[in-house]
Amino acid sequence: MSLKSFIGGIHPKDQKQYTKDLPIIKIKASDEVVFPLKQHIGAPCQPIVKIKDNVKVGQIIATSDQFVSSPIISSVSGVVKKIEERMDVSGKMQESIVIANDGLYQKVENNNNKQELTYEEKIERIKAAGIVGLGGAGFPTHVKLSVKDSNQVQYYIVNGAECEPYLTSDYRLMLEKTDELIAGIHVLLEMFPKALCYIAIEDNKKEAIHLLKEKCKYEKRIAVKELKTKYPQGGERMLVKVLTGKTLNSKMLPLDVGCIVDNVATVIAINQAVRYNQPLISKVMTISGDGITPSNIEVPIGTSFKWIVEQLGGFKSEVQKLICGGPMMGSALIHLDIPVTKTSSSLLALVQDEVSLFEPSACIRCGRCKDVCPSLLVPQKLYQIATKNDTEAFILNGGMECIECGCCSYTCPAKRNMTQAFKKMKYLVSINKRK
Repeated sequence: MSLKSFIGGIHPKDQKQYTKDLPIIKIKASDEVVFPLKQHIGAPCQPIVKIKDNVKVGQIIATSDQFVSSPIISSVSGVVKKIEERMDVSGKMQESIVIANDGLYQKVENNNNKQELTYEEKIERIKAAGIVGLGGAGFPTHVKLSVKDSNQVQYYIVNGAECEPYLTSDYRLMLEKTDELIAGIHVLLEMFPKALCYIAIEDNKKEAIHLLKEKCKYEKRIAVKELKTKYPQGGERMLVKVLTGKTLNSKMLPLDVGCIVDNVATVIAINQAVRYNQPLISKVMTISGDGITPSNIEVPIGTSFKWIVEQLGGFKSEVQKLICGGPMMGSALIHLDIPVTKTSSSLLALVQDEVSLFEPSACIRCGRCKDVCPSLLVPQKLYQIATKNDTEAFILNGGMECIECGCCSYTCPAKRNMTQAFKKMKYLVSINKRK
């Protein structure tokens, strides 16, 4: 029987052989840790500490009174050194709290050990823990789980697809923290009594599929769903469509069709917050590529990427390209003096920058971009519109439905930078809406 999948998509080399069999190792925080005040979708946080303040591990150092936001929590103990603008992964300057790590890792006392929690109390713990979508989007998890009627959630989907090339951190979590993952699912199924849970995993992760099926064989409300390995199988809209038959567009949330989707790491963090009142202070990441020692690491949030590279023995050879995230949707880094945030998923160090060697040429109207677009758009036409900065035509032709997956650019024989053009157009549309 053929595995379920979606229309479109591509099959890039998964490059997971570098790290898929490497257990997660822990790396301590750098001597200086930096916390950008916006690590999530929504309102940025405001500092609630001052320069020279002493802080502890687990202490909230910045927060917001807006509902769609998420507090920033210190991963180290030490002294607030500065509150100033620092560069983030996008290359933009962002107000950040800088803490001098004293290396003692003194923790905030946890006096709230209450175990029998109401729905509202669970939501509050998840919010206080600073949990956001850890797959990269960074949507505050307490917002996603706050529903008017808990019975309206029909499906809770755990995203274990991890379809980006190179990335294996979620795969390792499924193998190494299986029981914590299932415990987190139980927490969520208690919150949503009518929901079924689907754990979605691509079929190139056989060991994780086998292990989770064995662990869940007596679970009446949890099923492991083996999906075809195809990028971007892990996209939220793709998962909802493949697993439930329901269709989403850019103006909808999964909850509009009775679904909630969370990443594997997010579910584990929810378990830690609700059951043990533990905040989100570390991130599991993949370090990969041919220019560095491949690893899966757990590192305190705020740690410098430069420090991580040093702890792994530095670069093995001259590196031409650094990417935070996967090669399809990640961000190229200007330098390594940036901090790990809640949404950091990987660091790729590549000896050769293949993309820089491409010479864009005229469109040959082959239609390959249309064939692979998972949003069923016509990228070739949208690219023509984008070259004219025509935002009205871009909207009329469905441009806002683009999920920026990069399939069109990847498959284009003319090597046209379509995805970048669409990102720019979506940004221009958002700017115009604010005026």
